[in-house]
Amino acid sequence: MARLLTDIRPLKESADFRRLWVGSTVSQLGQQMTAVTVSIQVYALTHSTFAVGLVGLFALVPLVVFGLYGGAMADAIDRRTLALVSSGGLWLLSMLLVAQSELHWNQVWVLYAVIAVQSACFAVNGPARSAIIPRLIRPELLPAANTLSQAAFNLGFTAGPLLGAVVIAWQGFGAAYLVDVITFTAALYALFRLPPVPPTGLVRRAGLRSVLEGFTFLRAAPALLATFLADILAMVFAQPRALFPAVAGAFFAGGVRTVGLLQAAPAIGALVGVLFSGWVSRIRRQGVAIVAAITVYAAAVGLFGLSRTIWLGVALLALSGAADMVSSAYRNTVLQSAAPDAMRGRLQGVFIVVVAGGPRLGDFVAGTTASLSTPTIALLGGAAVCITGLLILLATNRPFRQYDSEVRALR
Repeated sequence: MARLLTDIRPLKESADFRRLWVGSTVSQLGQQMTAVTVSIQVYALTHSTFAVGLVGLFALVPLVVFGLYGGAMADAIDRRTLALVSSGGLWLLSMLLVAQSELHWNQVWVLYAVIAVQSACFAVNGPARSAIIPRLIRPELLPAANTLSQAAFNLGFTAGPLLGAVVIAWQGFGAAYLVDVITFTAALYALFRLPPVPPTGLVRRAGLRSVLEGFTFLRAAPALLATFLADILAMVFAQPRALFPAVAGAFFAGGVRTVGLLQAAPAIGALVGVLFSGWVSRIRRQGVAIVAAITVYAAAVGLFGLSRTIWLGVALLALSGAADMVSSAYRNTVLQSAAPDAMRGRLQGVFIVVVAGGPRLGDFVAGTTASLSTPTIALLGGAAVCITGLLILLATNRPFRQYDSEVRALR
């Protein structure tokens, strides 16, 4: 039984990774609180769902632009320094959110501006932090470390919005933002305690040329490229969240609470999956494992389109979340272990762009398909396209199909 439970060896063996993980877990709660608080405050100021939707647009554009450039910076300068500076920027911006609330500025453009700059800082911070992890632990522990990172993210995604709503109702927007400021100090402390993480290999100044070098390397590494393509298939064609408001009433005769339950179900499933993820580190054929996990994810989403009882729908979405957690852990592992250290930052930048942009494009595809047909057809059809694409990818990409975590042959 112990072999099935979460593999916590990375936390035991590396004090630096342990501090980084604890800091990320605590700060993730605050960040998700801020995300929901900004949306609620924007709606309170404007009474417009369109205005709330613009929050995502103001976050997406800087995330894409600075994700690529931030990855190049992570390969050009000390990653600890870069993570500290960008984290410091995020901390100051959280304090600015506290100030605007307590001083009653009541200007939605202030919130948009802060979110845009926050997104840029996060886009720089993410590749640097992710590229640090392989320098802290043994390569064979990377799947376990990435599974633990997924647990931190999903815990914040599940509990953060709920805690944010409670704090807003208790003390208002400013208090919710203040919690983010306090929790973020844990992440700053963890980074401060890290040793220097200087770049290795041929160091090139961050810029367009170095960004293009990352894409050139990715194109020449079919096994690694396939991990990005597999994620795009899942997020663009089998992403159900845009349909939750419609199916809550049409499938389950529910309302707002049902939508909230559907949105929380994948994250809850991912957390349960983490509890029984001890086997993850023992899988060597990680390319095949990625395809298997995403196939389960897509199949669960497709079957969700046929469900008409809430308990079955929630169970299927929870299964999709658990499968997505496994896929994400392996995709991160392939990226961190198979790519050379000198390229990890740039490739992590591309990874952030894919992870951020894919679901948003998926929302558009699902919404458009459902409006032209029905939510059931959108969910079933998207799942079928995703699984078909995965099988084609596995059949045509031999390095991906044969990828072995102990050999790590990209070409």
